[in-house]
Amino acid sequence: MAHYSDIGVFVCFEGGDGSGKSTQSKALAAWLEAEGYGVRLTFEPGDTEVGRTLREIVLSPETGELSDRTESLLYAADKAEHVRLVVRPALDRGEVVITDRYVDSMLAYQGVGRPLELAEVEHVARWATHDLRPHLTVVLDLEPSHGLGRFEERDRIEGESVEFHERVRQAFLGFAAADPDHYLVVDARRPVEAIAAAVRERLLPLLSQARKP
Repeated sequence: MAHYSDIGVFVCFEGGDGSGKSTQSKALAAWLEAEGYGVRLTFEPGDTEVGRTLREIVLSPETGELSDRTESLLYAADKAEHVRLVVRPALDRGEVVITDRYVDSMLAYQGVGRPLELAEVEHVARWATHDLRPHLTVVLDLEPSHGLGRFEERDRIEGESVEFHERVRQAFLGFAAADPDHYLVVDARRPVEAIAAAVRERLLPLLSQARKP
């Protein structure tokens, strides 16, 4: 059964590489802090001590080829530590947690992008995170050829084919279509402030669950 925290607010930004997730995460955090809310801005993979090591393994081109199952398990391990050490404690304090990537990235990249069974990948990801789900997931939609063109150098995942990244894109859109109450899809080509305004508007009704310090 899906678990949504009854304390604090959990927001996730998802989308392909180069879609502006970090920019929008920071913009939302700045607005919330100005409004007086406690905010925990975080990201995956790598925002714990263990996660930093795992991030280096899964993203460094020097790692070379990993089996698809190994890659998935490494991402799941990062998520388990992230929820235990960062996300859950912040929610328990009544903060707004904003994360750049979460479970949907693993489902899209490993469960759909890779030749694995989505249901099996989801089982591992949900188990690792105690099935803790965001109250709102913002999908910043962008064609892979546009987003990947923003990088001069690419990591292991960014270096995959355009076809791989298109499968990932369609996966994010599919997740959002299946659960519109918990998703907001925004065209990532829109002006930065217009995107930020759309996110704020959608988030406002959820903020009664957050505590101001």
